[in-house]
Amino acid sequence: MTTEEKVLSSSPGMLPLFARAGAAMIPGASRLPFLGGERSDEVPDLTLKLEDVRIDRERLASYTRVTKFPLRDQLPPTYPHILAFPLHLALMTDRRFPFPALGLVHIANEITQHRPIRVTEELQISVRATPLEDHPRGRQFTLRSEARVGDELVWEEGSTILKRGGSSEGSSPESGREEPPELPVVATWRLPGDLGRRYASVSGDMNPIHMHSLSAKAFGFPTAIAHGMWTNARCLAALNPRLPGSFRTDVRFRKPVLLPATVQFGEADDAAGIRFNVRGAGKGTPHLDGSVSFR
Repeated sequence: MTTEEKVLSSSPGMLPLFARAGAAMIPGASRLPFLGGERSDEVPDLTLKLEDVRIDRERLASYTRVTKFPLRDQLPPTYPHILAFPLHLALMTDRRFPFPALGLVHIANEITQHRPIRVTEELQISVRATPLEDHPRGRQFTLRSEARVGDELVWEEGSTILKRGGSSEGSSPESGREEPPELPVVATWRLPGDLGRRYASVSGDMNPIHMHSLSAKAFGFPTAIAHGMWTNARCLAALNPRLPGSFRTDVRFRKPVLLPATVQFGEADDAAGIRFNVRGAGKGTPHLDGSVSFR
C-alpha cells in the first residue's frame, strides 16, 4: 500500500483539534458529519509534513521558563516535540484513526539529537504512526517525528502511545522487566498545582487530564497530572550542562505525577552515558525512568 503524504500550509490550530478530539468521545460520534464517518481498524498509512517552520523566540523563552532550560541560541532537545505535536494531534484526529485521541496514554519516548539546532534555522517537520501492536494492557503504536534542515536529518523522536483496554494475553507491563537500580537523589522539585496549565500554554497540549482536577476526574484521575513531556524536559534541563551535541535519550513513563507534588530527581553515570529517574518524595512512587546515551 502506498503511503499517503500530506503537506500542510501551516501548523494546525490546537483548539479546533482538541474540540474535534472531544467530539469524538460522544456516543455515536462516528455518525457526526464533521467527523467523517466510521473509524478504521488500523492506523492510517499517512505522513503529515510541515515546511519552513520558524522558531518563535517569545514562545521559546516561555518554554525555557517552564522547563528550566537555559535560553540560548540552540533549541532544547525536547523543543521540536512541541513543534511536531500539532501534527501528532492532527493525525490522531484523522477520521480513519482507530481510537479517539483523548484517553490515549503516552508511555515511552525516545529522542535522538543528531546535532544542535540553531534558533535561526528553518525546519521541516514530518510525523507518521507505526502499525498497531499488542500490549499487555491494550494496543500500542508509536508516533515517529523527524526534523530536517534542508535534506539533513537533525532530530528524530518516537512517542509510544497506549490505548488501554482489550488486553492481550500475558503478564502486566512491569512483570518480567528488570527494575532499574536506585539512583542518588540530587534535587527535589516542588511542582505547583497549575503546572499542567502553564506547560499547556507553551506546548499547546491542552489534554483535559492536565488542565484541572475537574476535567482530570472525567478520565479517572483524582486531580490534574503533569505532562510526561514536561517531566522529560525538566530532567534533560537538569542534565543540560553535561549533554554533548549529539545523543539519544530514552524514557519510560511510569505512574502519573498528581499535582501539586514534590518529587525527587536522581542521576548516575553509567558506561553508555547517564541514567536518571523521578520519584515521589514521600513514598518513592516511580514516575519516570530514563537514560542518555552519548553518540
